Amino acid sequence: MDIHLESPKWGRSLAIIIIGFGIFISLIPVLKTEGQKQESQTEIQTLENLVMIEGNSLLATAEPFNPPQTVRKISVVITAYSSTRSQTDNDPFITAAGTWVEDGIVANNLLPFGTKIKIPELYGDRVFTVEDRMHWKKGYYHVDIWFASYGEAKDFGAKRTYIEVLEN
Repeated sequence: MDIHLESPKWGRSLAIIIIGFGIFISLIPVLKTEGQKQESQTEIQTLENLVMIEGNSLLATAEPFNPPQTVRKISVVITAYSSTRSQTDNDPFITAAGTWVEDGIVANNLLPFGTKIKIPELYGDRVFTVEDRMHWKKGYYHVDIWFASYGEAKDFGAKRTYIEVLEN
């Protein structure tokens, strides 16, 4: 039986389906390892730059699937500030790093700009970014969390806890 792929109606579609199926079949041995059991419907398996989700979908990734790790823990005093002239300089909506203030910004004098931190006892796994500085008298072991309103910042008060510095 001869199959002619030159039919204008089905030719190209059939060729694309056959090629796609061939590529999929050739990936199956790579995606399954010997003796592997799928115990969960939400299982995720990472293979270099491919992620297999639920055993039937592939997703290309630009980077390996690794969350940032804690580098060190530091005991600190945590306070809050807002964009008021009494709490900042003449440009209260611009951080010391030159970025606009936004939710998740913190000020600290010890860590470099762009450092990611967590405050687990207060915010769980939420990640904050150091983008601002405080008055030098506050020292290095003080973190100021930015809030959108003066009332929220005042209500936060001061707390003694620790931060987790994440790898960059």
